[in-house]
Amino acid sequence: MTQTDADAKPEKPERKRRTGPVTFTKQVVGELRKVRWPTRHELITYTIVVIVFVLLMVGYTWLLDFGFGEGVTWLYGQFGNSDAGA
Repeated sequence: MTQTDADAKPEKPERKRRTGPVTFTKQVVGELRKVRWPTRHELITYTIVVIVFVLLMVGYTWLLDFGFGEGVTWLYGQFGNSDAGA
């Protein structure tokens, strides 16, 4: 009788050892050396782009909030004072 893959017992995966703090720090420093840091010009450009985008989103949100607020005020102003003449 032969044993198939379905009958085989799954092997326990070997436990990985934890990395010590010194080794971890060396690995982090090594990875940070690989990073391509932005130049001053790129950093200024990206910062301006982010600020402009945030201002546009604030303006868009304010416009929607103002529009819905005015719409609700108009709606309740039209139909909310039905007993004002009595």
